[in-house]
Amino acid sequence: MERIGYISDQVGLDAVFSALSDPTRRAILTRLAAGEASVNEIAEPFNMSQPAVSKHLKVLERAGLITRGADRQRRPARLNAGPMKDAVAWLEEFRKFWSTSFDQLDSLLEELKNTDKREN
Repeated sequence: MERIGYISDQVGLDAVFSALSDPTRRAILTRLAAGEASVNEIAEPFNMSQPAVSKHLKVLERAGLITRGADRQRRPARLNAGPMKDAVAWLEEFRKFWSTSFDQLDSLLEELKNTDKREN
């Protein structure tokens, strides 16, 4: 019997959702979707210090959502969207659930409309 919520591959999924839970980290990922950037370049639009941005980058790196390179003095960050695939797949299961639920609701509403038309 499989224990829901205790699946071994959930660790990576938990890290991805934890990393994505912060709006600053989501903004950083959006920035990196346009191309690699240094900590200075990433920090520029935010009202925060380089060390604060570095902490966000470490969380993203631990979740596997970014990679860090070494280019002389610069350590550019690059988006690695691969781990988001598992998050999307997990969410997709719930989309199917809600889609089915909405289809059932549509059917019920249509049935109620038809009943109301027949009574009037």
